[in-house]
Amino acid sequence: MNEKGPIIELEHVKVAYQDLLVLDDVSLTVPAGSFLAIIGPNGAGKTTLLQVILGLVRPASGRVRIFGKVPAELDGERRRIGYVPQILSVDVNFPVSVREVVLMGRYGRMGLFRRPTRGDYRAAKEAMERVGVVDLADRPIRRLSGGERQRVFLARALANEPDLLLLDEPTTGVDTASSEGLYELLRVLHASGITMLVVSHDVGVVASYVEGVVCINRRLVAHGRPAEVLGSDALSKMYGCDAMFFHHGRVPHLVVERDQ
Repeated sequence: MNEKGPIIELEHVKVAYQDLLVLDDVSLTVPAGSFLAIIGPNGAGKTTLLQVILGLVRPASGRVRIFGKVPAELDGERRRIGYVPQILSVDVNFPVSVREVVLMGRYGRMGLFRRPTRGDYRAAKEAMERVGVVDLADRPIRRLSGGERQRVFLARALANEPDLLLLDEPTTGVDTASSEGLYELLRVLHASGITMLVVSHDVGVVASYVEGVVCINRRLVAHGRPAEVLGSDALSKMYGCDAMFFHHGRVPHLVVERDQ
């Protein structure tokens, strides 16, 4: 992938739901090849930011460009975006196998109501191999652990061969070992040339893997390298309280001290 300019451009973006202001004057430029974590407190607008990039939410004001185009005008280029939603938003009891879930990622290329081709099955298999779930291909999605399930949804996004990958809280409901394993996998995928944005509440853990951190609390609080941002006063500005970031053993931690 050889992008001449930024892959994502947001300028003075504002999003409101009725009287509730969710994003306020957010400007962000993401060069191709970036690996960024979007962090912030609950209700800060992190998921809404991804939805703006995906074209699912239209800003009240501001300018949005993805691959140099307005999201509504991406057309065929929309297949260049892979998306892994929050696991809580997915009905995991739906009676489908792992292979069928991953094949859903090919719909952007083959179109709805068309039968998968050999190429589609091959792409799905390669995606499953990349994330280490090919041995689970015939297993019902409901019979997977939380970590396995997230890898399957990651494979679904990869099956479409995206240039840009967006992940919304990919480690929710996943144990620490699976969480670290997933971030290691994302680092490998990023090295293959995929631009990545990850919304995460695992502030300390994700900071060990990404190249940059975007701090959101309705406004863009800070954007920079993890050590620079997490070593500044950005955390206290985001969480509205005293926050401290420290390392203890392999896994860094964020401690928030709320006012009494």
